[in-house]
Amino acid sequence: MYDNIISLKNLHIAWNEFLPGKKNKPDVAEFALNLGENICMLHNDLRNKTYRHGSYKHFKISDPKPRDIHKASVRDRLLHHAIHRVLYPFFDPKFISDSYSCREGKGVHKALDRFRDFGRSASFNHTKTVYVLKCDIRKFFASIDHSILIKILEKHIADTDILRLLENVTHSFHTSEGKGLPLGNLTSQLLVNIYMNEFDQFVKHKLKVKYYIRYADDFVIFSQDKRYLSERLRKMGDFLSNDLYLSLHPDKVYIRTLASSVDFLGWVHFPTHRVLRTVTKRRMFMRVNEKNVSSYLGLCKHGNTYKIGARVRRLIEDVIQ
Repeated sequence: MYDNIISLKNLHIAWNEFLPGKKNKPDVAEFALNLGENICMLHNDLRNKTYRHGSYKHFKISDPKPRDIHKASVRDRLLHHAIHRVLYPFFDPKFISDSYSCREGKGVHKALDRFRDFGRSASFNHTKTVYVLKCDIRKFFASIDHSILIKILEKHIADTDILRLLENVTHSFHTSEGKGLPLGNLTSQLLVNIYMNEFDQFVKHKLKVKYYIRYADDFVIFSQDKRYLSERLRKMGDFLSNDLYLSLHPDKVYIRTLASSVDFLGWVHFPTHRVLRTVTKRRMFMRVNEKNVSSYLGLCKHGNTYKIGARVRRLIEDVIQ
């Protein structure tokens, strides 16, 4: 219900979820000075249907490749949290279990473990050669089609006020006419999962693919039959193009044996172990310091990285000394 999203109670809870780590940001501190009044004004605009999403502040980050981030105002980001609080529990059960991006209880590490388990199962405990189809969607967030997204939302949401609000948020940003979602929005994370759920359902229930994992715009399929993967690739490419107006990245699609290594989610995978990408290791050695060393050592625990972890510790010891 629309009232569940715009209620003062939900807006206040959303504020408390939004605030951690941001208290000292100038725009957040300014909003907090008159918090009660600002939340009431937002609530009234939503109740009276006069709310209009504002513009975005653009900046670039390297994560590790360059990315364009678009940051909304505090008022709009508060609404994003309020929307997410209500809609995420409604949509999450509709998603397949092997979709891992931006979902509670999922994430990169769970996807990596699933990759390992699928490699073992598909190869009959590494007694058979198994092939992996690795795919990447080209310009993922920038290519989300607004009209298709709204049609998908209409299949699941009956409340016209919620749909109107989601249209407002969706149309507040575009990379080209009628396309694109901003990387900086919490709502974008949910909306791309809703969008790609159409593809997930097609892969699992129409193509009947057993060993399939998707994390955002990256996905893999396992099979002992290379021709089977080629056929599925063609059908998946057609669906993405015709139904979602998305395309596969021509330089990031391949089929290879697991034994020859598969690069997925920052790790290079083999039948019995995984190692960090070379570029990731170099970046780690360049950036490691006393503040982030725990994070890097935690990352190392998820693969065969004993020597790398030892080198990181030595680097920190040298800095301290």
